[in-house]
Amino acid sequence: MVRVSPVHGVVVVDKPLGPTSHDVVAKLRKRFQTREVGHAGTLDPLASGVLVVGLGEGTKLTPYLTQADKTYAVTIRLGQETATLDAGSPVIAEAKVPEGLGLSSVEPGGLLAAAMATELARTEQVPPAVSAIHVDGERAHDRVRRGETVVIPARPACIRALTYLPGTDEPPTARFVLTVSKGYYVRSFARDLAAAMGTLGHVVELRRLASGAFTSDDAFAFDAPALPVLSLAEAASRCLPTAVLSETGVRDAGFGRGVRPEDLSPFAEGPHAWLSDAGALVAIGQREGDVGRVMRGFSTSSSSL
Repeated sequence: MVRVSPVHGVVVVDKPLGPTSHDVVAKLRKRFQTREVGHAGTLDPLASGVLVVGLGEGTKLTPYLTQADKTYAVTIRLGQETATLDAGSPVIAEAKVPEGLGLSSVEPGGLLAAAMATELARTEQVPPAVSAIHVDGERAHDRVRRGETVVIPARPACIRALTYLPGTDEPPTARFVLTVSKGYYVRSFARDLAAAMGTLGHVVELRRLASGAFTSDDAFAFDAPALPVLSLAEAASRCLPTAVLSETGVRDAGFGRGVRPEDLSPFAEGPHAWLSDAGALVAIGQREGDVGRVMRGFSTSSSSL
C-alpha cells in the first residue's frame, strides 16, 4: 500500500457554474486524499469564480480568510423576482420597470443613482430567506422548502465599493462590480436595489472576482491536471500582517508559551502570521499586554509546505 504524504496549504479554485462549494470540497478531499479540507466563503451553484480552500493545516487559516472582503461582478434582471432571488427558480412576481431609467449608464440624480447611493449607505442587510443561515437551529432554506415563512433579522453588512457597468434596456438589466464585507448577500443587493427604484429584481449572472487578497488571476479549475498549492506561510502572509520570531520565540510559540517582545518583530496589536527566520509559518498570534499569545499553532512538519 502506497502511503500518501499529507498536503498542507491553500488552493485557489475557479469554481464553475453548477457544482456547490461542498461539491468542490468533496472532489478536493478525494484528489488530495484528506478529510481536512474547508472553503473560505460559499459560492452558490449558479455563481462562479474565486473559491479559496484550505488543505490539512491550511484549514486553520479559514477563519481569517473568511473575514476578508470579496469582489463580485453581477448582472441583475429588473422587473422580475424569483423565490431564491436568482435564476435558479421560476419567476414568482413581475413589476413594471420605471420608464426612462436609462440602463446604459448612470444618470446623475436619477433613480439608479439614488438607489446605488442608498445601498452604499447601508450598514445592515436582510439575507435571502433561501440561504444557509440557521434559524431556530435549522437552515433557512430547508424551512422554506417545507412551505414555512422564514424571517431573517438584518445583519451587519456593507458595500466597500460599487461600480456600474453598462446594462441593457431590453431586457432591462443592470450590471455592477461591487466589493463587500463578510456576510453580504449579492442576491439581497439585487432585491433591495430594485425595490429602491420601485420595481423587482433578481440575479441572473454572478462571478466572484476576488476573495481578500486572492483574485481570479490566482485561480485554477479544480479538475486541472496541475493545481498549485500555496504554502501555509505564503497564504497566511497574504491574508494577515506578518511578524518574525527569534529562535527562542519559535521554541516558545511551538510549545504554546507566551512570546517576549524581544523575540517577536514587530511586537504589534492584532492577529499576525508569526514566521520563523527561515520563513515557515509557526503560529497565528497577537500581542496581549506585554506578551505575545498563540491563537493557532502549526506543526513544524507542515509549516514549510
